[in-house]
Amino acid sequence: MKKYWKNDENKAAFEHARDLTAHHSKSFYISTRLLPREKQWATFGLYGFCRYADNLIDNPRERSVGELLREVDYLHEEVSIAYRTGESEHPIIRPFITVAREYAIPEEYPQDLLRGVKMDLEITRYESFDALYTFAYRVAGVVGLMMTHVLGYKDESAFQYAEKLGIAMQLTNILRDVKEDAEKGRIYLPQEELRKFSVSEESIFNGETSENLHILMQYQVDRAHQYYQEAEPGIKMLSTSAQFAIYSASKIYRGILHRIEAQDFNPFLGRVFVPQAQKFGILAGEIVRTKVLNAPKRLIPAGT
Repeated sequence: MKKYWKNDENKAAFEHARDLTAHHSKSFYISTRLLPREKQWATFGLYGFCRYADNLIDNPRERSVGELLREVDYLHEEVSIAYRTGESEHPIIRPFITVAREYAIPEEYPQDLLRGVKMDLEITRYESFDALYTFAYRVAGVVGLMMTHVLGYKDESAFQYAEKLGIAMQLTNILRDVKEDAEKGRIYLPQEELRKFSVSEESIFNGETSENLHILMQYQVDRAHQYYQEAEPGIKMLSTSAQFAIYSASKIYRGILHRIEAQDFNPFLGRVFVPQAQKFGILAGEIVRTKVLNAPKRLIPAGT
């Protein structure tokens, strides 16, 4: 495979994407560095684009919603042109389009991601889980689909499982960030389900706990667990050299759900997280399990 990340015209852009990964996700960066070299750099190029898109609205800046929407619209257009021409002078789209063409990533995936970013600017409530699923698919499900192209797969069914894992991770983000999102005037928990469990928006904005909220949160956590369980069979369909990274990511993210459970499903006690030591322990365990214990056994000559 061509070392596209080393080309004079690409080198600086790929290094920038790598640095974004290292800065924003240390454990993911470390696991990525253990992938085959070409997949390392492809993952940096992909992650850099996704992170840049998220940062447009996640990083606090003195810009109006209209100005932010125009930024996203510009990215939509630049991605479209890059797919048509195969090049871009944008420092984060340059490595992404190189990876997209190398691994045949369909244009609909990055464009859906940007549609999800716009949803986060324009929508602060979701009436039903189906509506929330559309958002989760766009901001996380398509990331799983793009990563599947990069990591390689043994069966086309891997894509449907990758989507489920992306949904599971986004639902986990939502449950982890109930308090922070409420402080920004956002409630991602479906309105239908708030009514079903008799939890008012006011109680969430005021940080009020109740038995009804406990039951609602348990219901949400159980659903996220179900998506992790449904996604797991697909990890074996990925290339053997990459399975450890996705098993690790799944277990680390699912660990957030376990921590929500440990604080009795109370979303107002502060943001939960998996400690770095535990993350690295999970990563090391999956490396041993998938790359060492499952490695093909070497034949030993008779009589030795």
